[in-house]
Order: sequence, then structure tokens, then C-alpha cells
Amino acid sequence: MQLKNGEAIQDKFTELSRNFNSDRDFSLFPIVGIFSGVATGINNSVFNNFLSDVYNLSAASRGIVEFPRELPGACIMIVLGLLSFLGDIRMAAVGMLAASLGMVGLGLFSPTFASMLVWMMLLSLGTHIFMPLAPGIGMELSKREEYGVRLGKYNAWNLAATIAGYAIVWLGFKYLGLTYSAAFIIAAVFFIIAGFFLGLMNPRKPEVQKVSFVLRKEYTLFYILSIVNGARKQIFLTFAPWVLIQAFHVGPPVFAILGVIVSAVSILSRTVIGNAIDRLGERLVLSVEAVVLIAICIGYAFAADIVPAGVAVIIIAACYVIDNSMSAVEMARSTYIKKIAVHPDDVTPTLSAGTSFDHVVAMTMPYFGGILWASMGYKYVFIAAAAIAVTNLFLSLKIRID
Repeated sequence: MQLKNGEAIQDKFTELSRNFNSDRDFSLFPIVGIFSGVATGINNSVFNNFLSDVYNLSAASRGIVEFPRELPGACIMIVLGLLSFLGDIRMAAVGMLAASLGMVGLGLFSPTFASMLVWMMLLSLGTHIFMPLAPGIGMELSKREEYGVRLGKYNAWNLAATIAGYAIVWLGFKYLGLTYSAAFIIAAVFFIIAGFFLGLMNPRKPEVQKVSFVLRKEYTLFYILSIVNGARKQIFLTFAPWVLIQAFHVGPPVFAILGVIVSAVSILSRTVIGNAIDRLGERLVLSVEAVVLIAICIGYAFAADIVPAGVAVIIIAACYVIDNSMSAVEMARSTYIKKIAVHPDDVTPTLSAGTSFDHVVAMTMPYFGGILWASMGYKYVFIAAAAIAVTNLFLSLKIRID
């Protein structure tokens, strides 16, 4: 009897210790989101203008650049499989280090277009390492019924921090003579600080340290959703800002203002979406996203044909804001795979596989989008995106969670 009581006490102590460490780590994890968010806000504000101003790229050339930029994302399943012995948190720290080095290279060592591509790919590798790990870490530190809420909280802090990044760009470029090089170096410092706070967290190395690759037929719908989402998302990421830059001559300060609006709206939307995932389910949330995206595509495609240019740019900017604010729905795909996972250890490898499939499509879609833009005009790029969004709606309606 004493032995059983002793074991019960030990089990209770272990559970309390685990909960304490999880709560402590979840307190640190939003800090990671804050510093990486500032860096992301800076990069998002300046990168497209950097390509346009420094290297004078056409729309077709901008589409081609996406192939090397997204190549690390396509390989991320392999990269995370090879690094899996480190555990999720240490892999995330490696990602922050790679992103910071890429930023330094863009700022200081990119005198030619070819050298810029190398550093851009290193930055992309770092951010793509972190991309599937962030939701996995957040859910690992949460209970099943809190997945959406806790991921929403993390993402809200992350988005709030991007406002600081956009503010740095707006103030710097408009009033302080900030250069692209200086902006990239500042972003690199914030990525390094994010990596430092990851280093303070419990590393949670896996018990069995082996290369981890997971592909299961049970996750087929998730893989297909990732592919379709990658195709649609990459059209927006590449060509939505390019429309504003090339057709309406929008510069970094305006993109910084748009970024602030996106972040402010997203703080609310990510909290709302997180709660909606827990209460209404992934199927409804992803289906509503698809319907909204169809409407956004129509706005991008036809605004300039229907209203004067001054009004059209406002409509397209509004579409840009709504589109970027909807990115929080990505949480629903993450919680979906967490809930249907055959084994808990499948989650991170499956999220990384989804990221790889997403980016295999993302590498090639901008190339064809650039050709379509050059031959027929940007309208048809977004008509194609609308067709993809319809496919996304059809697939989202097939989601079932027991």
C-alpha cells in the first residue's frame, strides 16, 4: 500500500512538474513570436520593393524568383527529418539563426542578383524551418480543447509585433533615410533575439532520436489541402503586392501602413479564428475562408475595370489587407492534423510534409503566373486564383473529425 501511495505521489509530482514547465515555456514562446514578428514585419515591408528598386525585375522575372525562394520550403520535410534528433524547439532555434544570417547577407553581401539569390534562399530556409514547428510547439504546450485558443494567442502576439516592424520601416524610409541594407540588419538582430529565447525553453528532445519522415494515407486530405493552399497562397504572396507596386506605384512607406492595418485586423481575427476552430470546427472555418478568398480574387481581378484608378487601388489594397488577415486560418489545418493524428509523434513530420507539398507547388505557380501576367494581364492571374479557391472550398467540405 505504501509503495502504491509513493508511486501515486511521484506521478502527481511528475504531472505538476510537467505542467509547470509547459506553462513556463508557453510564457516564453509568445516572446519568440514577438521578436520574430518584428523581423517579419520589416522583411514583408521592404522585400518586394527591394527587388523592384535594386534589381529592376519585371513581373515575369519576379515570378521566376519565387522558384529559388520557395525551394527550401519544398525540401523542408527532408531538412526537419534530418534535424529531428534535436527536437522541435532546438530545430526552431536553428531556423532563427539561418534567417538572421540570410538577412545579414541580403543587407551586406548582395552586390549582384546571383549573390542575392543565395542569401534569400538561406533566409527562406530559416523561416520555413520555423513555419511548421511553431504550431507544433504551441499545441505541444496546450491541452486538446485549447489548441485553437492558444495558437490564436501566440499568433496575436506575433502579429502585434509586426506592427513594430512596419513602424520601423515607415519611420525609417519616410523620415530617417533608412536603407534596405540597414533594414535587413535590424531584422537580423530581432531574429537572433528570438533564437535566444527559444534557447531558454526546455528543449524536449525526442526519446528515440532518429530521422523522422511520416507519410500516411490517413493524412491524404491534409496533403491535398496543403497543395491547393500553396498554389492559391503563392499567387497572392507574389502578385498581390506586385500589382500595387507595378500598376499603382505603391512604395515601402505605404506597404508599412498596410502592414500595420493587416496586423491590427489580424490580432482580432486570429483570436476570433482560434475560438471558432475550438467551437465550430475546422471544416466550417476552412470553408468560410475559401468563400472569402473567392470574393477577394474577384476584387483583385476586376476592380480596375469597374471603377476609376483612384478607387481601384483602394479596393485592391483592401483585398490585400483582408487576404493577409485571413492567413490565421492556417491554424485550422494544423489543429486538424493534430486531432486526426494516428500517433502524437506524427504531428511535426506531417506538418513539415504539408509545408513541403505546399512549396513544391509554390515554386512553380509564380513562374506560370508571371507568364500569364505578361501575355494576358494580371486580371487573369487572379481569375486562376479564384478557380483554385473554389477547389479549396470543395476539399474543405470533405473534412471529418471523429
